[in-house]
Amino acid sequence: MSNGKVIVTIAPTGGMGTKEMNPALPTQPAEIAEDVKRCYDAGASVVAVHARRPDHTATCDPEIYGDINTRIRALCPGMVINNSTGGGVTGEMVGEDPTGDLQILWEQRIKGVEAGADDCTHDAHTIVANFGKKKVMVRTELDKSRDLAIMMKERGIKPEWECFSVAHMLDPLTLIEEGLDEPPYNFNFVLGAQKGFQGAMPFSPKTLNAMIDELPKGSIFTVSGIGPAQLPAAMGALITGGHVRVGLEDNMYYGRGQLATNLQLVERLVRQVREMGLEPASAEEAREMLGVPRSKAA
Repeated sequence: MSNGKVIVTIAPTGGMGTKEMNPALPTQPAEIAEDVKRCYDAGASVVAVHARRPDHTATCDPEIYGDINTRIRALCPGMVINNSTGGGVTGEMVGEDPTGDLQILWEQRIKGVEAGADDCTHDAHTIVANFGKKKVMVRTELDKSRDLAIMMKERGIKPEWECFSVAHMLDPLTLIEEGLDEPPYNFNFVLGAQKGFQGAMPFSPKTLNAMIDELPKGSIFTVSGIGPAQLPAAMGALITGGHVRVGLEDNMYYGRGQLATNLQLVERLVRQVREMGLEPASAEEAREMLGVPRSKAA
């Protein structure tokens, strides 16, 4: 945190949820932008954008991302825009590898850097996502991670290093040592996703503190709690000097059996930030804290 200011991120859509799960999930550009505007007015200063096609399936199509980004910038001056390079588990994002197993396609994922975002997620690890009987591999070996980090640096995009466990921090630390990022290093600790993602850790103060201990000097961190971990993870972030994220991407419910809206989740989180004697960062303050816009590589 800086001067008691906390960055509040809204993750409105994601690449996995559906309107059948929660009718309030926004999936189309105008719908996403209007929902984000309500969250921005409530105190969110960063938006983690996932894109969907008109049929609601996941995509990293830069034209669709660009449409969403343009609409958000028009409605939410200064808001930091993050575009995903993970995409999602439906539609054109998913294909078969030579063995017939499903994977999120690398050539689709890297399109996420082409729409002029301020920063982009960088999942610098290989995992398997499990959805019942459906299993999807997300392959991001070190050479792929390096290529993506170079693409971001060339375009002036800050990486958001997304880590589900301490082990997932290893490749980001290697790439930071290689000079492919510069302070402030922005880490997003995703906790509570252990039922869906191989190697992901449940939220606990012990796990969070272990990840914080591995941060390089000059880092800031956000905690994204998945499902019922959202509230305790947010409190853990605030207690340890981190930043917070909520949204229907991570959690469809406000309470047991009670579907949420993005606005409800942001409003509750902002109340909690203020109850801790802190204040949500403005968009301008968030930009300074995150180091965006980033200078392009020479």
